[in-house]
Amino acid sequence: MTPTNWRDEVKAYIAEAAKPVDKYGHQPRLYALVCEIAQDPAVLGACDDDVLFAAAWMHDLGVFVGHRPEDPGALAGWNHVPYTLARTRELLTVWGFPAEKLEKVAEAIATHQSGDSPRIPEAVVLRDADMLEQLGAVGLLRAVCKVGRDSRFARFSDVVPVLERALQELPAKIRLERAREMAVARIEALRAVLAALHSEAGELIC
Repeated sequence: MTPTNWRDEVKAYIAEAAKPVDKYGHQPRLYALVCEIAQDPAVLGACDDDVLFAAAWMHDLGVFVGHRPEDPGALAGWNHVPYTLARTRELLTVWGFPAEKLEKVAEAIATHQSGDSPRIPEAVVLRDADMLEQLGAVGLLRAVCKVGRDSRFARFSDVVPVLERALQELPAKIRLERAREMAVARIEALRAVLAALHSEAGELIC
């Protein structure tokens, strides 16, 4: 297979697998972000675009309905990363992804969350991009859409602490200067919305 073909396979698979359907938008946005962040002087020329593409599109496979446990108890303790790594290796191999790059994809996915410590350039870029997706208007929409369908978020008031924690903790964890620059407007947007929410509703957020 040519690189174009395996990328088409990835995109088609995720477009079908991403459930609830709003989860699909995260993947193309994330890949666009990693492409921009990879222009940071600290990693410029050091990132393999095949690795970035595969990791950005596949990293959340284990959070999709149909790929995660249905039982609420099992879901509460679910760590999607091991599942995602195993399935990503299997699927990319079938689709003709370059075998010599599989371990870099796995490492990027394994360390993409904010509490992780990425080592390779692709992993640093992916993690920074994923944190940007938790800030700003996009971060707000991604959190609010879970209300009522995710057992952790029965009410809007359950989401507010998550957004406040993102605002307080994530900016300091972003490593690359280009990502920090991109975060500024997102931080201000999220801060403004949270301030308006508290001003309008106070303790009466439903």
